[in-house]
Formats: sequence, structure tokens, C-alpha cells
Amino acid sequence: MLRPRQLFGKYRIVRRLAQGGFAVVYEALDTIEGVRVALKIPHSHLLKSEALADFKREVRMTGRLDHPNILPIKNADFIEDHFVIASALGEKSLAERMKSRMSSRTVFRFAEQMIEAIAHAHRRHIVHCDIKPDNFILFPGGKVRLTDFGIAKISFRTLSASGAGTLGYVAPEQALGRPSKSSDVFSLGLILFQMLSRELPRWPFEWPPPGTATLRRKFPPEGIELIRRALEVDTRRRFHDANHMRAAFQQLKQTLTTSPRRRKRWL
Repeated sequence: MLRPRQLFGKYRIVRRLAQGGFAVVYEALDTIEGVRVALKIPHSHLLKSEALADFKREVRMTGRLDHPNILPIKNADFIEDHFVIASALGEKSLAERMKSRMSSRTVFRFAEQMIEAIAHAHRRHIVHCDIKPDNFILFPGGKVRLTDFGIAKISFRTLSASGAGTLGYVAPEQALGRPSKSSDVFSLGLILFQMLSRELPRWPFEWPPPGTATLRRKFPPEGIELIRRALEVDTRRRFHDANHMRAAFQQLKQTLTTSPRRRKRWL
């Protein structure tokens, strides 16, 4: 564990932000650039296992993704025998923001950026595999950026053995070790439903889940249908990937734009 004010390479530790099963995240000051950053440091016992290869793969994978709604990596290096990934420091995670109520407009703006980020990854044949509120970071101006591709897999050839993900946001087929691009869509559908209703749908994911009444008061019928389709347990009826979901969302946005009253309420 690193201590506040401890000098760690060129970084001065400010505080610990989060800790999970794979890594600890710290806020730190880059003493060379003079900016605050987020440092993700894998647990030391993982440095001698294949998990280190996963973190290195995350760096290379994220480097392939150039999109305003995907958090880029500033630097990755070994410091004092620790593997360190540095990225820009956001204001808070979406998980933290969801602790307080959000207007329909805010959800709509966030949803568009979240879909755009995942769609960009899917166009490059990258399945994130861990879409959850903690992995969307909020920046000034309402900017949303997706992070943590640590357990993502490139191409479908590598997906069959992976059942990884975060309990509560995992698609049924992913829990059985068969993740796909549509699994990311399902996870995103869960988040959108939770953002609007403050209820997280659970297995067996039968429609309508608890909280749908609140959803109907806060979102247009076309938007609810988009979320319902994203949450189809049958993958044949779900959006194939985030790009198909993006097309449906853009159609929804266009529909709302043509009506001044509806545009005022939701856009």
C-alpha cells in the first residue's frame, strides 16, 4: 500500500481511490507535468502470473482505441517492481454519480456517450466484458469516458473460455462463459435501466422488471423499447452489438428532435 505524499517514481501519491480484486487505484500528482492522474497498480502477487500479461494487453488494446469517450492511457511502466498504468483523473465514476438522482436529460446525454464508446470498441472487434458503472469515468462538461479493458478479449476466437465480468452486470450467456459483443449491450441495458429507475434488474430478467413504472415516467416509449431490446435474454432478439444499438439510439434522438415538446423534455 502506498501512503499519501509518498513519492513513487515521478508521482506523488495523494490518496487511494479504489481497490478491487486485480488492482488498487490511486490519485497522484505527476511532478513532471504538474497534473493529477489516476494510477492503476496491479496487486503484487499478480505480477508473476498470466494476469500481468492481461494488464499489458490492456495497455496495447487501449492504445488502439482513439475515441473521445474512451479514456486513453497516459503512460505504462514498471516503478519499483510495480506495474503502473497512468491515465487522466476524472471527477468521479458513474457509480458515484448514480448515488444521487439524475434528470432524464442527463441520462440521455450520458447514454449516448456510453453507447458511442462501446460501439467504437466493437468496430475494432474488442469486447469489453466488464461494462459497469465503475468503469465509466465522468469529466468536466458532462464528458463520459470508458476505461478498464483489463479483461477484454480481442476477436471471438479468444472468448469461449471467458466468463469474467462483474456480478450484477453480466449477461446470462457471459456468466456461462460465452461472452460476445451483445453481452456488452446487455450490461449497458442494465446500467441504463438502473440510472432511470434506481433499480437493477436481476435474473431471470423477465420483462417488465421492478422499477419499470418509474422508467415509464422518466423516458419516452421509444427509449424504453430500446432498453427492453438490449435486455433480451435471447441473444437472437437483442442488439447484435453496440453499433446496432447506436443506430436505434440515433433514430430515437431524431424522433425526439422533430417534436419541440418532447425535445424540451428529454434532450
